[in-house]
Amino acid sequence: MTIHSRSHPLPFLVTTEMPCAYLPGRLERKIVTELTGPTAVETYEILSRAGFRRSHSIAYRPACSGCSACVPVRVVAQAFKPSRSLRRIARRNADLTAQVRPANSTQEQYQVFSRYLDRRHRDGEMIGMSFHEYRSMAEDSPLDTRLVEFRTPDERLVACCLADWTLDGLSAVYSFFEPDLASRGLGSYMVIWLIEQARQLELPYVYLGYWIADSRKMAYKTRFRPLEAFGATGWRPLELG
Repeated sequence: MTIHSRSHPLPFLVTTEMPCAYLPGRLERKIVTELTGPTAVETYEILSRAGFRRSHSIAYRPACSGCSACVPVRVVAQAFKPSRSLRRIARRNADLTAQVRPANSTQEQYQVFSRYLDRRHRDGEMIGMSFHEYRSMAEDSPLDTRLVEFRTPDERLVACCLADWTLDGLSAVYSFFEPDLASRGLGSYMVIWLIEQARQLELPYVYLGYWIADSRKMAYKTRFRPLEAFGATGWRPLELG
C-alpha cells in the first residue's frame, strides 16, 4: 500500500498479528512506514494529524482485525483546566526542576527506567531492555525529539519524559519515573508539565497516544480535559461519562 506525500509516494506495510499488550485474548497488528530522508519531518507532521504515532524512525497506527479499541487522543492545551486532584499533584511536585535536553541517553536515566519497568511493567514487552536498546529508543528519531529530566532540589533524577516537538504541539513518546515515589503522581505531573509547556509555546495540542476504554493502563489519559479523539470524521471532542 502507498500514499502520496507532497514529494514522493510513501510505502506502508502491515505487520503480522501478535498478542495485544493491552486487551487479553486479542491480537494486534499495525500499519507502519519508515520516517527517512529529507521529508521525514513533513511526513510525520501529516501522519500525526491522522492518528499515527512514532517509535524510533517508524510511524505506526493500529490496524487490528475486528477491533478499533485504540483511539488516538490529544489534549487541547490552551483550554486545559486541571481538576482538583491534578492541582494537588502539581503542588506536590512544585519542588522539582524540569530540564529540557537533547535526546541523549545516560546511565542515570537508564537506571530509573529499569527500576520503573521492574516495578510497574514486569509483564510488558519492554522488560529486560538493555542500555543499548534504551539508547536506541531515546535517540533513534528523525524529529525534534527531546528528553525532559525532572530533578529534586538535591539533583536526584526522579522522572523522564521523551517527547517530540512538532508544529502543532508536543507529543509524549514515553515517560518513566522512580517507582518508590508513586505518591507524587509523577506520571500525571509530566503530562501537566507538557500541557503547560505547550501553552507557553502557544502550541494547540499535547498528543498522548492511544486511549483504550477497557484498559486500566490507559485510564489516566481521560483526566486531562478537554480531550479530543481521532475517528472516521477526524478529530472530535471525546465524550466521557
